[in-house]
Amino acid sequence: MNTFLNILIDGLAYGMVLFVIAVGLSVTLGLMRFVNLSHGAFAMVGGYCAALLTREAQWSFWLAVPVAVLATAVLGAALEALVLRHLYRRKELDQVLFTIGLSFVLIATTNALVGPQVQMIPLPPLLAGSVDLGFRTLPAQRLLVIAAGLAVAGLAAWTVTRTRFGIWLRAAVDHSGTASALGIPIRTVQCASFAAGAALAGLGGILGAELMPLEPFYALKYLVLVLVVVAVGGMGSIAGSLAAAVLLGVIETASKYLASDWGSLFFFVAMAVLLGWRPNGLLKQ
Repeated sequence: MNTFLNILIDGLAYGMVLFVIAVGLSVTLGLMRFVNLSHGAFAMVGGYCAALLTREAQWSFWLAVPVAVLATAVLGAALEALVLRHLYRRKELDQVLFTIGLSFVLIATTNALVGPQVQMIPLPPLLAGSVDLGFRTLPAQRLLVIAAGLAVAGLAAWTVTRTRFGIWLRAAVDHSGTASALGIPIRTVQCASFAAGAALAGLGGILGAELMPLEPFYALKYLVLVLVVVAVGGMGSIAGSLAAAVLLGVIETASKYLASDWGSLFFFVAMAVLLGWRPNGLLKQ
């Protein structure tokens, strides 16, 4: 029973990290119809910014995290405004090639400026301690990850379905000409959506630094996992991405506990089974 509970808690934390990173990509793919394979690079940038601010500049963790997330959002907005917006009407292959090339540029830049070593984010005393759950002692940072994942899920779902911005976003994608004629600022919506997705990726990179170590090839190393979550959850489905991330996170954690010699085999087998069962997304018919 203890092993089962350990798998559940650790899998939930890992799944929440995957979700926070993946939800921005899910919105970009599903609602904006843009294939952005540089999404993992934004998670890396957010993590690196937080690591450098806390370790080198000696900033407080609680100040460094929002600044790092904001910096990632600004980078995403700048790239969207200057370059990526020209790819919206191009073929998917053009989007794939350009954004994967952008990932390599950011990887090379990060490696040149900071070096190849793994980056650590020093935690404040509140998160560096442990919490006794009765059946095990859990790092407080894991609880923050779980809480943040739930908060992001609720906020993202509310924004997309209940706010004027969410209505504008769906209208801008489905009927851009009509939306523009009605006075909806199409370019502002597109740029803000992309920046928000980049910011969420950066937050995920920070929260998951313990579980997914920060190093220059982070952008490509974990991109496949994020894409799997988006595919299994269904593009544009926030609830589906959450369910897929938690389920796959638990499966990946269970395989490490019970069959570590098999690596991530069970993760990808589960992906194949789930896509065969629900090809349009876990919560879609």
